[in-house]
Amino acid sequence: MNQATPKVTVVGSLNVDLVCRATRRPGKGETLIGNAFDIFTGGKGFNQATAAARLGAEVTLIGSVGADLFGDMLLAATENEHINNRFVTKRTDVGTGVATIVIEPDGDNSIIVVPRANMALTTTDIDTATDDIANADVLLLQLETPIAVSEHAAAIAKAHGTTVILNPAPAQPLPDSLLAFVDILTPNQSETELLSDVKVDNYEDARRAAEVLRTRMVDAESTAVVLTLGEQGALMLTATESEYVSALTVDAVDTTGAGDAFCGALATALASGEILRPAVGFANAAGAAAVTVVGATPSMPTRAKIDLLSM
Repeated sequence: MNQATPKVTVVGSLNVDLVCRATRRPGKGETLIGNAFDIFTGGKGFNQATAAARLGAEVTLIGSVGADLFGDMLLAATENEHINNRFVTKRTDVGTGVATIVIEPDGDNSIIVVPRANMALTTTDIDTATDDIANADVLLLQLETPIAVSEHAAAIAKAHGTTVILNPAPAQPLPDSLLAFVDILTPNQSETELLSDVKVDNYEDARRAAEVLRTRMVDAESTAVVLTLGEQGALMLTATESEYVSALTVDAVDTTGAGDAFCGALATALASGEILRPAVGFANAAGAAAVTVVGATPSMPTRAKIDLLSM
């Protein structure tokens, strides 16, 4: 990576995560006694911004919170992480987004997200941050805010030569008008299956599904699909190559936030001038580091932790 400070602008969600640990998920109509509870800052936008900031990027976050205790918690957290939060709007008409998370002993989780203020983000909010989008090396987007808002931000980025990464999570149909502005798409397996209508059971399925997605994107040299496969690593598909990038082997305690760590690290590496293949390897290491820590935001790794795992 080069010596210049990478600049990453994130448009995305800010949530407070209410995390329960239990022996298993409850069934329909069932009440279970859990064994632990925590409250963490989170939201895909906030998590990915935190990951990028901890890895050395200069980060601007564009988002929306409520004028409540959770909103204050998130704004304080952005300051603690040295994230520029001047484009995080505090709204009085809607509360801060929340997520309820159930984590099983093997680290797998189930999540219910209630977006609240995140869905109040507008294109006007994006316009106020035009300079920070235009001057960024990378714009990082997800789908926990309105798609029209992400598309507006992506159009600004594309007009100014800023690389656009879209993490299409949570899974939902994507308009071609948004994909037209995306340089790199980073779906996980379930998101890939929904978007491509291809069942992914093996490497060849993954490659075929990624190709289906890539045909919907602008046919340019920089356009790529990076399909994340959890403990199996990632598949990188560009106009000229298809390569499987293996994951690091770690003891997982909580998979919450692994994809966010991956995306924040990928954005930072690319913003630093790294080419895609080593950037994906770096992102894989960040995702592996994240699953060794409980909680989404607490698991976003530092460069020192990634270096230690990669030794």
